[in-house]
Amino acid sequence: MAIKGARSEEGRVTAHLLVRGGRKAIEFYTRAFGATVLYQSPLPHSDGIHAHLRVGRSMIMITDEDPPSPDGMMLGIAAPESLGATTTILECYVEDVDSAIQRAVDAGAKPLLPLCDGFYGDRFGWVVDPFGHVWSIGGPVK
Repeated sequence: MAIKGARSEEGRVTAHLLVRGGRKAIEFYTRAFGATVLYQSPLPHSDGIHAHLRVGRSMIMITDEDPPSPDGMMLGIAAPESLGATTTILECYVEDVDSAIQRAVDAGAKPLLPLCDGFYGDRFGWVVDPFGHVWSIGGPVK
């Protein structure tokens, strides 16, 4: 079934974030990054959720983690919290880096790399969201 208005554009890569607590993740991304919910649906075989969110001009998908099936037909998909690590850094470029980082921290993210002015002309910092995903937030040096 096509999800009208909530699909990524052809040729674009869309991050698909695995989380523990998808509903709380949607609330966090809305507060921290101004995300707009385009689509959400309960998962058919668990109490988890799947959602498509617009963050700026990008889209991300959120899905609750899911253990492997007992019959071995489905591989498990795990959130960073279960893995004890993340394999991806999400980069978000904004006009006002200081305010964007503060908004994320106020929503529940933890600072990971302090704000600094890079030698290449951008101001940036890293935060880790409550679900274990690392966000690099950067923008122009003012």
